[in-house]
Amino acid sequence: MKERPEVAIAGAGSLANSLAPALRECGYIITEIIVRDSSNLRRQARALAARVGAQVVTAQTATFKTKLLWFCIPDREIHAASATLAGRTHGQVRFAFHSSGALTSRELDPLRKQGITVASVHPLMTFVPGSRPSLSGVPFAVEGDVAAVRVARRIVRDLGGEAFVIPAARKAAYHAWATLTSPLLLAFLVTLEDAAVAAGLTRDDSRRKSLPIIRQTLENYARLGPNDSFSGPIIRGDVETVAKHLAALSKYPWAREVYVALARSALRRLPVKNRKHLSRLL
Repeated sequence: MKERPEVAIAGAGSLANSLAPALRECGYIITEIIVRDSSNLRRQARALAARVGAQVVTAQTATFKTKLLWFCIPDREIHAASATLAGRTHGQVRFAFHSSGALTSRELDPLRKQGITVASVHPLMTFVPGSRPSLSGVPFAVEGDVAAVRVARRIVRDLGGEAFVIPAARKAAYHAWATLTSPLLLAFLVTLEDAAVAAGLTRDDSRRKSLPIIRQTLENYARLGPNDSFSGPIIRGDVETVAKHLAALSKYPWAREVYVALARSALRRLPVKNRKHLSRLL
């Protein structure tokens, strides 16, 4: 496909609110925002449609005068939604994508059986209400039919992202990695607040005071790699200090568990002195 395909988007949540405007900004026409017939969803969809020049429709009223149908809906809804829409595409839709990180393109099999080529196209980025991250530089994991993957690669390139192919059998492992990169990183930061409370700080203090060292650690990791970015008592093999940390966190067992798990990971993967004694302590 040489021309940019017109796009219909199913969903009006956080992902759709980032993806649809980004597609519009790089020259794609968004024809329809497809949502279930509920007042709350239609209100969100109307706001999104106004931004991208699209129409708000339901599965029953959609015209599908488009080449690409892109599902931006919760994982549990993808297969049922594709089955609902499969008989209504009127032979006009040529490609269908979903953006689940964990599920494969097989969720779109009802559309595939209608002759539509399908793919899963997952941006490795976090999307939450109140935030619209740029898609420039974002990796997209792509898997599916050859023709659909080819179209996905081109669209990702137009968005300024970086497409890479992930085998269907590795989607679950890929999504576990993706979950560690943001949702569970956030869970770690919340645990960090618990440790700050143990030190007599407030949670607001923890967020504000820890950001400079977090930013520098990420900068070091990106520029120097993990080994040369590692610092603190574990790399020095300071068993006594680590023992004091564990004692200080005894009243916060969940934070202590996270500390121990991460310290054990450091023993396995990072340069550490006194490894034998630290291992025994942990």
